[in-house]
Amino acid sequence: MKAFLPRSLMGQMLLAVAAALLLVQALSAFLIYSAQRDSYENGMLNAAAFRLVVETRGRRPPEPHDKPEGAPFGGPPPRGFPLEHRPSSPVKPGETRDGRAEARFSDILANQSLDADQVVIVHRTLSEDPDARDHFLDHAQRRGFDRQTMDEALSNHLLVVGVRLKGSDEWLVTRVRSPRAMNILLFPLILQTLVIYAVLVGAVALILRRMSRPLAALTTRVEEFAITRDLAGQLSPSGPDDVRRLILAHNAMETRIADLLDEKDVMLGAIGHDLKTPLAALRVRIESVEDDTERARMASTIEDIVRTLDDILSLARVGRPSDPLERTELSALVVSVVEEYEDMGEPVELGETSRMALELRSTWLRRALRNLIGNALRYGERARVSLSRAEGSAVIVIDDDGPGIPEGAIEAMMNPFTRGDPSRNSSTGGAGLGLALARAIADQHGGSLVLSNRHAPDGAVAGLRATLAIPLI
Repeated sequence: MKAFLPRSLMGQMLLAVAAALLLVQALSAFLIYSAQRDSYENGMLNAAAFRLVVETRGRRPPEPHDKPEGAPFGGPPPRGFPLEHRPSSPVKPGETRDGRAEARFSDILANQSLDADQVVIVHRTLSEDPDARDHFLDHAQRRGFDRQTMDEALSNHLLVVGVRLKGSDEWLVTRVRSPRAMNILLFPLILQTLVIYAVLVGAVALILRRMSRPLAALTTRVEEFAITRDLAGQLSPSGPDDVRRLILAHNAMETRIADLLDEKDVMLGAIGHDLKTPLAALRVRIESVEDDTERARMASTIEDIVRTLDDILSLARVGRPSDPLERTELSALVVSVVEEYEDMGEPVELGETSRMALELRSTWLRRALRNLIGNALRYGERARVSLSRAEGSAVIVIDDDGPGIPEGAIEAMMNPFTRGDPSRNSSTGGAGLGLALARAIADQHGGSLVLSNRHAPDGAVAGLRATLAIPLI
């Protein structure tokens, strides 16, 4: 069921309102149709009763200048058939009588002080009643009706009313012909209902569109700000007052977030600058250390601190990059990074690649690939890199042959300052910022970084796989 529901707010609200309106319109149409049908049938019954009352009370037949029979009762004008006197009921074997109409007709006759011993009413088409059909065909031939008109008329509804008065053995049978009530009432009512429904749904759709358009724009803005964190695209308030207040509140929140990020960048930049200056001085001072081994250890420690500072500053800046996106051939970028390691004699293999161009920040993406390949070499001895296209994204896969990562620790491993080697030994890894920086760079490009263990046919872990996916925009 959920698969058929609209996913947008406007779609779901419009579907709910449309369903409610449809139910109300259908109920209203049913009630109107029932009332109109009762009125229509009462008119036909009154017309039939009028003919009987005139006949039984010996009134003159209507003249051409008289009003049509049935007109005083508000129903359809009868299309006259002669009043029939017969010794038996007009109901044919197997025919269904209309009990409700019989009760109404009996009340009409009683109001006219006409005592009926028995009343029968049946519905037929004109073609199903031999006497009425013969009378109509004779009349049609005299009037020169064409065949199509005659065929249509023969399908008209015929109300056959039979009355046996008290103290009489004969039946008086009158007939009233008209199109079936369903044809007269139902189809115009359906058309009217559909028109009203379309107008109401259209009006509701316009109102919902006015309400949902600012929300959709706000959603797009939130998605953009999550990537760019740029205040240049802030929305102007629009829509209803509640939505305007929401947009204003969001703009204020964006401004506050941007200010906090700027403060963080300034603070980290100052820390980096203030720390690098004494580190540079330490480099100079260690040159006076006579012990070569001790001097090398001190220099190595200083370099570790500098690299950690660089990673921290890079992680801080990755969310607010200053360099613009550039159209880049991704396969060429991947090949160039792999060749850097091959030139250094590292066991890095290049697998299948596909040519594709994307809007990238190539400097940052190179940094992410170096971090991932470096981790593969550090913990898995070798790295295999491939590039393919899958589900609208460019997918870079880096495999290694290491021990993998425990399943419960994979997500935590991409947090800052989390290392696979808890000993903090610098020879087996850095400060634990490589994967966090690679994931931040993937997020910066609207993509994702996923780590997963590779398994051998026997189920044992055969290595770690890093999958870097970037949307093809």
